[in-house]
Amino acid sequence: MQNITRKEIDILIKLQKAETEKVRIDLFLKDAEKEKTDLEIGLKKFETDLNKHKQDFKKIKENCDETEKAIKILEERVIKNKNDIMLVKTNKEYQAVQREIDNNKTRKEQLETLIIEYLEEKELKEKNLKKEKLNYKQLKQKIKDEQNEIDKKNKKEIKLLAKYNKQKKKIGIELEPELYNKFNEISEHSNGIAIVEVNNEMCKGCFMNIPPQLYIEVQRCNKLILCPQCNRILYYVEKDVKVE
Repeated sequence: MQNITRKEIDILIKLQKAETEKVRIDLFLKDAEKEKTDLEIGLKKFETDLNKHKQDFKKIKENCDETEKAIKILEERVIKNKNDIMLVKTNKEYQAVQREIDNNKTRKEQLETLIIEYLEEKELKEKNLKKEKLNYKQLKQKIKDEQNEIDKKNKKEIKLLAKYNKQKKKIGIELEPELYNKFNEISEHSNGIAIVEVNNEMCKGCFMNIPPQLYIEVQRCNKLILCPQCNRILYYVEKDVKVE
């Protein structure tokens, strides 16, 4: 086991405080970025639904326009047929033109019934589209406000991150490079917690008991001792002794 002094242990504890804050901020920024991404995904989904409403309205509007054109064409044909019937010379020709008039009138009536349905549907879809456009506008603004608020918090945390990174480097200078690197290595593999207190033969990192003899060694504070379970550096604080 590597030799260590009480002073070095105290420096490691101070280093851990800076590391804990650094890890907290890193996690906060990661969660904040995910929250922003989730907001964007939600807006995109709403936008997709809105585009579907737009397409539905466009389709029914096209149906209305095409049906209106067809009715107009039939009206013109009926007028033409009535003019043509005045010019026929035989009964056979008369019956043929009359059939065409009747067919055009029947088709026109069918289309007039159909366009009433189309217009009702168009009115409903237009109403829904206006509502969805308003909802989208409100949601977009809401998401923008939320993202701006996240960015404000991020700026604050990023400043703190710079502070703790600087603090960590400053504290690390007081340690031997080998010990500093060991701390960083353990921290990287232990969710940012490299050194933990041990009390009543229990590691407060993994909450597992350590062997009695190892506990005695930790209390002596002269060796670098790692928890057999979680591999974190162990330290002991005597009662009524406050670690700054």
